[in-house]
Amino acid sequence: MKAIVFDLDGTLIDSAPDLHLAANLVLRDEGLPEITFAQARSFIGKGAGVLISRVMDTVGLGDDPAEHARLLAKFMTHYEGEPAHTLVYPGVMDALARLEAMSCSMGLCTNKPEEPTRIALRHFGFDRFLSKVASADTLPQRKPDPAPLLHVMRDLGADSALYVGDSEVDAETAERAGVPFALYTEGYRKTPVSEMYHSYAFDHFDALPDLVARHFSEIRA
Repeated sequence: MKAIVFDLDGTLIDSAPDLHLAANLVLRDEGLPEITFAQARSFIGKGAGVLISRVMDTVGLGDDPAEHARLLAKFMTHYEGEPAHTLVYPGVMDALARLEAMSCSMGLCTNKPEEPTRIALRHFGFDRFLSKVASADTLPQRKPDPAPLLHVMRDLGADSALYVGDSEVDAETAERAGVPFALYTEGYRKTPVSEMYHSYAFDHFDALPDLVARHFSEIRA
């Protein structure tokens, strides 16, 4: 079976504009200084809870658990709607269609909460292609723990898979799971490509189907 599992934010979609807006709406409500787009982008990858922790630290709120829970709830009320400013990366939809035509089974492994994940999959039409999903709420563990990735692979009925992601979190997840990793270099990573675990690297989704074909042909050889 040719199984491929994708990350979502920074891999299939650029959600940083909507995450930035939601965080700043919370800060405005609280009468606090807003964060920059670059800061918001750098906070993405380990889920909404970590993002809010980083926002709180940036604006000097400390790490009080009750305050974190309150601000996270406010953040989710702003973020759990249709994505207004999020964009699909160039070539993604064509690549997914080509992979489907190649009889690839595809799933999703993300640290995004379940509701915005579900909304994004429907909004952008990814639910047609990605049959199995692990979000931040599917298991007690979250990436970079390998459990969510292995969970999706099991749901796909795959003993092995190629994981496609963009970040240090994704690379660590794949490495800990013992899964080959295809790094999309135009996402949210902060580390040089040469210093990250990966089997392949690509900068446009037009390249992914051929990369996948090469990967699975080498496995069969």
